[in-house]
Amino acid sequence: MNLPNKITLVRILLIPVFMLVFFLDVIPYGKIIAAVIFLVAALTDALDGHIARSRNLVTNLGKFLDPIADKVLVATAMVLLLTMKDSIFTPYFSGNALYVLTVVCVVIILAREFIISAFRQIAVTAGIVMAAEKLGKYKTACQDVSLFVLFIAADLAGTVGLVFVSIGLVLFAVATILTIHSGVSYIVKYRSVFKDAPTGNEEKRSKTRKLTYELRLFRDRRKWNENPFV
Repeated sequence: MNLPNKITLVRILLIPVFMLVFFLDVIPYGKIIAAVIFLVAALTDALDGHIARSRNLVTNLGKFLDPIADKVLVATAMVLLLTMKDSIFTPYFSGNALYVLTVVCVVIILAREFIISAFRQIAVTAGIVMAAEKLGKYKTACQDVSLFVLFIAADLAGTVGLVFVSIGLVLFAVATILTIHSGVSYIVKYRSVFKDAPTGNEEKRSKTRKLTYELRLFRDRRKWNENPFV
């Protein structure tokens, strides 16, 4: 196992540690410590990818582990976020509207992850390579920072807590907008993935039409060469 794969494995192993620290109330400032663990795990995503590409250490194992680690980490953080209603929503905001809106954002982000993953699998079978776009990277960065800030906010109170919660929710809203934009952008840019390759009789008819067109083009050129003023 090479270095990038070891880093990816560390990210996977940090997920249960992140959850354990989050739920252990006996740990002083456990949510802040959990936030740091989450941030470290999120940063390893960029680190292992950079090392793998720069040192030509890309492997099939890495291609398998990396997306799994990313999605499990994000899904875990999103679920834990929704358990913090009494910590970051109730103390500062009246009613449930903002919490419900956050739930909707979580569903959108997770749905986008599953949809694009399935889309990539179809693209691979069609021989189409979907390159990563900067918009997707901005989305990931904004999403991770927002979760980091919101986890910290759970251990804060008063004006400072409100400031952290507000910043975190604004970033989370921006991440959701970028999620929708980048997801739609991927599908529109690579919409050819949905086009089925011609098979059987369809392929034969396509070849026949192409051959007929080429024969007509050859005949017209020949006529023009014989009598260009006709």
